[in-house]
Amino acid sequence: MSKIINSWLPLFSVLLAIALFLSGCSSNAESQENNPQVSQTNNEIEMSDLPQLNGEATVEFIVNGSPIVMEIKGDSAPITAGNFVDLVQRGFYDGLTFHRVVKEPQPFVVQGGDPKGNGTGGFVDPDTGQKRSIPLEILPEDGSEPVYGKTLKQAGIQGEPKLKHTEGVLSMARSQMPNSASSQFFITLADVPFLDGDYAAFGEVEQGMDVVKNIQVGDRIESATVTSGLDNLSQS
Repeated sequence: MSKIINSWLPLFSVLLAIALFLSGCSSNAESQENNPQVSQTNNEIEMSDLPQLNGEATVEFIVNGSPIVMEIKGDSAPITAGNFVDLVQRGFYDGLTFHRVVKEPQPFVVQGGDPKGNGTGGFVDPDTGQKRSIPLEILPEDGSEPVYGKTLKQAGIQGEPKLKHTEGVLSMARSQMPNSASSQFFITLADVPFLDGDYAAFGEVEQGMDVVKNIQVGDRIESATVTSGLDNLSQS
């Protein structure tokens, strides 16, 4: 797998700030207005109302006529994985575009899952009329339970997460607010270790990485299907 080279790591950090922090989900103002959860503490986040994946599932995207098969790891990130599988099962991702692709100066990420197509949207629950936000969820490598609402550094944990941002990893995009992720996700195009502990990784590409690497801005998810493991999904 590709390795991050120290000589351009600072430039990658700038790309990270631009591509994910500033416009990965929404602006600060929009996040606070449309996502009341983002300003709450971890204790105030009602996680029991969110879908959870208790085990693993397999999801298949069709992009440009070809399959991308992903293993979704609920054992490491049950809420993040459950949210994603729930949205796939609802048909939410069908027809949505990849609105951000960063391949230069080095392969970085492809990002999609925004119904607005511009990096500011998320999933609005039709039952409540409210935008669904999920907490930042990271399982430490030696931990038994995920850390919620904080990066590992903010939680005072010096170790690495169990799921690292190696090539082909599926992770949630968010704004600066830890608990602002909704429906936008990204797939890494290379090993990106400086994302570890800051973003919620919850799966990896098992087949079709060549398809992922050929994605261009505007390419659509023609279909998204849960092909196995749906019985592991617990609805709120």
